[in-house]
Amino acid sequence: MALTPSTMLALGTEAPDFQLRDTVSGKMISLETFAGKKGLLVMFICRHCPYVQHVKEELARLGKGYQGKDLGVVAISANDAEHYPDDAPDKLKGMAQELGFTFPFCFDETQETARAYAAACTPDFFLFDGERRLVYRGQLDDSRPGNGKPVTGRDLRAAVDAVLAGWPVSPDQRPSIGCNIKWKQ
Repeated sequence: MALTPSTMLALGTEAPDFQLRDTVSGKMISLETFAGKKGLLVMFICRHCPYVQHVKEELARLGKGYQGKDLGVVAISANDAEHYPDDAPDKLKGMAQELGFTFPFCFDETQETARAYAAACTPDFFLFDGERRLVYRGQLDDSRPGNGKPVTGRDLRAAVDAVLAGWPVSPDQRPSIGCNIKWKQ
């Protein structure tokens, strides 16, 4: 398990477009899928990473809690499924169904989307405003496997709530930490 921080992409960066298939519904998902939403949360996660395993229930709660609000949410796994078969699309679908994800969980087979977002680890979070400008990138909260702190989603939820209320997001943001994305050789 390689401990990797997020790259902290520059605030204000425009959301890169993507065309990825949702592992559950089979539908193609893109930025256009979320047109008209006040915010868009793009999460890079996977199935096998202990850091994602640590927060997976909170990710499901977050999706359910903001369902019906003016927020688009999408999860993307970009790991090399050939070398990490637990992150293959059928396994991602199982994870999404098991946890009751209310958002698409896409597989980035070419890894082009992860590269466009400068995603580095799982989990890695990118929150964009209604104009698809990056307003938050960083950690879910201070909890990590083994540190005894509860998983609350505090940091990410504060940013999402600010976007939905039309308030500025605090620029005081801490990098997410997790397993490195498993890039193809």
